[in-house]
Amino acid sequence: MDWQHVVEKVKPYVVKIKTPTGHGTGFLCMRNATDTICGIATAAHVVDHASEWQQPIQVISYEPDGEIKGIAFLKETQRVIRFNWHTDSAVVIFPTSDLVLPEDVIPLLQTDRVLPIGVDVGWLGFPAIERRCCFFSGNVSAHDAGRSGYLIDGVAINGVSGGPVIYSTGADGATIVGVMTQYRTNRSGGEALPGLSYAQDVSHFHSIITESKTLDEAKEKAKSTPDALLDGT
Repeated sequence: MDWQHVVEKVKPYVVKIKTPTGHGTGFLCMRNATDTICGIATAAHVVDHASEWQQPIQVISYEPDGEIKGIAFLKETQRVIRFNWHTDSAVVIFPTSDLVLPEDVIPLLQTDRVLPIGVDVGWLGFPAIERRCCFFSGNVSAHDAGRSGYLIDGVAINGVSGGPVIYSTGADGATIVGVMTQYRTNRSGGEALPGLSYAQDVSHFHSIITESKTLDEAKEKAKSTPDALLDGT
């Protein structure tokens, strides 16, 4: 797999999410029809503490050379976070004017598709040991049908949680198949040994995007509906 061009395409969509207790990674997953609202997909545990305690968060975008491009400082009243605790998934929704991001989004894998065991995947994130966005890769080891996630033979370092997991083919190009959520170390021998990474699928993000489209369509329909009908007369 030639990952260079895939990384160049996906990297502009990846952001760092900073909270008062740490940081994680996220990526642009949605824009509404009027381009006034955007959504950043991440792992739920990256933002759950800040949400529970109504603390501010920062969403930071970067230039290709790694320099900071923009920072959105979001107080509790300036964002909405949609959680799915079962899948450790979340979408941070806020006004697009708060941060300069790409005008489109990277496609998400359709929910009826499952990656086969053995295929190459890559992921991007901001590990705690390095301020720059880093790339990782590995192979799908197994599919967890119960949670619709993937076990991956590769490393996931603190700070990379919430980063996009990417699958790419020559025909379809880059597709986001999930978010990195944890690294399961092997402790069967009494000490931490190499283990497997876990990536959650994109089903929660699809549902939020669908809700956004439905709301946009309802607003457009309301605009084109005569006032008499809206008043019930």
